[in-house]
Amino acid sequence: MFKIDAQYTKTLEKSSLFQGIEPTNISGMMHCLRPRIERFKKHDFITRAGDEFKELGILLAGEAIVIKENAAGNRVMMMSIRPGNMFGEMVVFSGSDKWPATVQAQKDCTVFFLSKLRIVGQCQNVCPWHKQLIQNMLKITSVKAVNLNKQVEYLTIKSMRGKLSTYLLEQYQKSGSKTFDLPLKRSELADYFNVSRPSMSRELGRMRDEGLIDFYKSTVKIKDIEALRNFAK
Repeated sequence: MFKIDAQYTKTLEKSSLFQGIEPTNISGMMHCLRPRIERFKKHDFITRAGDEFKELGILLAGEAIVIKENAAGNRVMMMSIRPGNMFGEMVVFSGSDKWPATVQAQKDCTVFFLSKLRIVGQCQNVCPWHKQLIQNMLKITSVKAVNLNKQVEYLTIKSMRGKLSTYLLEQYQKSGSKTFDLPLKRSELADYFNVSRPSMSRELGRMRDEGLIDFYKSTVKIKDIEALRNFAK
C-alpha cells in the first residue's frame, strides 16, 4: 500500500481537494489515488507550458509561482503557490493534454502529483470519498475561473495607482481591517499587474508621501480610504 509521510498528510488536509473528507481517511485514499511525490530545487521548472499534461499538482513544501509568456516573450506571473495549494486543476475537465502555464520553484519544493484519471475516472473500489473528491474539483475550478476573471479586470485598469488602489481596497475588505499583510511579494504583485516592479514601488512611495497609505515590508495601512476609492473608480 502506498504511504505518505505524516507531515505531508497534514498539508493535504488543508488542501481544497480533500475538503469534507475525514483526515483519518486521507492516508487510506492513497492506495486508490496512487500519487507521485517529487522534489525540486529552487528555480527548477516543475512544469513547462506546452508539456504533456497527465497530472495535477499539490505543493507539499516550499514555494512556487505560475507564470505565462505572451507572444513577445514577456513573463506574466499568474499566481503564487504555497503548501496545500494546487496547480493544473483547470486542465482536468478541459480535455486538453497540454500544460497551459509554467510552474517554477521559488524555494526547494516537494510536490504531490495526482493523475487526472484517478479523479475523473471511475473508481473500481467504489470508494465513498470519490464523489466528494469530484465535487471538490468542480468547486475549485469554479473559484479559479472567478479569480482569473478578477486578474483580467486588473489588466484593464490603465493607471498604476488605479490598480494599486483597487487591490488594496480588496485586501481591506477581505481582512476587515485598514492594516493588513499583502499576500503577494512585491515582485509577485508586479507580475500579477503585468507592470515593472520599480514603477510599482515608485507609485507606492508616492502614495505614502501623499498620506494615502503607509507600509513596512509586507504590512500596509490605509490612511485615506476615500482617496483610494476615488482612484479605484
